[in-house]
Formats: sequence, structure tokens, C-alpha cells
Amino acid sequence: MYLKNLLSTVTLLISLLSCSSNDVTDQNQAENPQSQESMYFPPLNSNDWETKSVSSLGWNQSKIPDLLNYLQTKNSKSFIILQNGRIVMENYFDSHTSSSVWYWASAGKTLTSTVTGIAEQEGFININHKVSDYIGNGWTSEPLTKENLITCKHLLTMTSGLDDALGDNVAPNNLQYKADAGTRWAYHNVYVKLQDVVSQATGKTWSEYFNTKLRDKIGMNGNWIQNGDNSVYWSNTRSMARFGLLALNNGNWNGSQIVNANYFNNATNTSQNINLSYGYLWWLNGKTSYHLPQSQLQFPRKLIPNAPDDMYCALGKNDQKIYVVPSKKLVIIRMGNAADNVNLALSDFDDILWQKINAVIN
Repeated sequence: MYLKNLLSTVTLLISLLSCSSNDVTDQNQAENPQSQESMYFPPLNSNDWETKSVSSLGWNQSKIPDLLNYLQTKNSKSFIILQNGRIVMENYFDSHTSSSVWYWASAGKTLTSTVTGIAEQEGFININHKVSDYIGNGWTSEPLTKENLITCKHLLTMTSGLDDALGDNVAPNNLQYKADAGTRWAYHNVYVKLQDVVSQATGKTWSEYFNTKLRDKIGMNGNWIQNGDNSVYWSNTRSMARFGLLALNNGNWNGSQIVNANYFNNATNTSQNINLSYGYLWWLNGKTSYHLPQSQLQFPRKLIPNAPDDMYCALGKNDQKIYVVPSKKLVIIRMGNAADNVNLALSDFDDILWQKINAVIN
């Protein structure tokens, strides 16, 4: 009898514990419906894109008008928020539409970074090899011993040592010695030489290789257009969001590894010890200091104080933005004219915009 009662008691306890565990699981799923949700990737060659509501995420819908008003008054053309790949907000301003194209400016540096990684994984280049291995000697005006110090990785990390005060022209006579490669961080248009490296190594034009290996594989539209000394990417806003989604997933698109995950991880973490907030042409938040373009000053704080520490971002002239936040599974896009004054990357707009975003999502 004692054994029978004991077995009954144990059975009851197991049943109660099981129910309790299920209740907790159900409660967690109810409070965080997105936690069990799979990552979504929009289909290629289609305008279809799954959406989700602000209310389903428990966000503060009453703060959205303030966010949209700020975007509009700050000369925005478009704004998208993806959560787990699905569109939560998609807004257009000033006659801009979902099919309108706009320039990425320096936010497109991250495209060059990514395609450089693809060329390396395919065995065409090694980023630790010197640039002249691929495009020959004399691509700068430096003495050969100094030019040979410059590797592809130095171009990726803005540490070429070339003089950044001479403008964006990358003809040899405009690429002059300032410091040994690796000893000085300076925002410089010379990174575009990576496009020449990839072209020479693969035997394809830059656009051909880019389109085949990246653009078409994730369903982007757009083209590279030469504008003076700069090659600038233009696309619609959803194409920028597609690239942001690839970045959120460490170079993976719906199960296909477009660029090596280790390379992408290196690209979105501190790449040198001078500007801690810079990877391989990506800007990084949450570090203890940063440098800005056209300055050798070190600012002892994180890049965008109101933004999540784990965020990495593509920042382009006149406030073209791709914000990627892995901890929240967010991709946020902003295209438009300069919010205030002309700027090359970071501006005061970033931090105030994140105040407005936080009011909605937190």
C-alpha cells in the first residue's frame, strides 16, 4: 500500500511540474511571440515581402507619429524597419516611392567590403597580400618600399597611410605618402582600389562580378554609377534593406552562405587598434572611442550613444543609413537628403533618430 501511494504521489508531482513548465513556455511565447519565429527572407525577383504589425511586437504605436514627423522634417526620402526579416514599418516622403532609386554614398563601402570577402573565399585574392600583387606597382606616388607595405586589408580598414587631405581622386599622383600603412587611420576614397583588385583577380568587370556574386543572389536591384571621382551605388530602398538582412545573418541568405561567416564577423568587429569603431568599411557601435572622417581626433565615447551597443552600420554622405542590430533582429534603413548639414558619415541626426526609434521599440 505504501509503495502504491508513493507511486501515485510521484506521478502527481510529475504531472504538476509538466503543467507548470508548459504554462511558463506558453507565457513566454505569448509575451515574446517573435522569439520562436523563423528568420524571413523575401523571395528573389518578386515584390512580395511579409509584414508584421507594430502591435504584434508590443511596440509603442503612439510614438510612431513623432518618429515619422522627425524623419519628414529632416529631409528623409524613405525609412524601413525589418524585424526578423519582416517589414514592420515602410514609409516614403517627398514624392519618393518604393520603386524610386537613391544613392547609397559611402554606405556602399560595405558592398565593396562584402564582395572583397566573396573574392577571397573563392580563392582569387588574399586580403593580407599587398595591393600591388593584383594591380601592379606604381598605383601610388609612394616610394616602392612604402607602397609595398599596403595590403588589401589596409584598404578595408582605412589604414593605408596615404594622405587623406588630397581629395577623392585615386590617380597615382594623388595618392601620396603620409605614414606607413597600418600606423594611421584616415577615411580615404582609396578603398575603391579594392574594386580594381577584385576585377583584375577575377577577370571580370567590377559590376559583372558584383552583380553575379552579390546583387542577383539576394534579389537587389541597382547599379554602380560613376560620379566624378566616386563610383556610387544607386538602388531602391528595399534593395538596401535586403543587403541589411544579409548583414544581420552574417552573410547568409536563406541558407546560402553568400560570404564567409568568419570574414563577415571580422568585418563587423574592430579591425585595428586606432579607430576601435571601424571594421572592414563598417562602422561599429558600443566601443570606447571613435574617429571621424577628416579628423585625427579621438572621441572617448561610443559612436551613437542612444543606439544598441551591438549595432553595426553603414553610414553614407548626407545621412544614408543601414543600422543592423543582431540582439533585436533589426535592420533599419534611412535614405534621403542631409538631415541638417552636409556630412560624410556620422551626424547628430543618428543619435536623435535613435531616441525616436527607442521610444517606439522599447
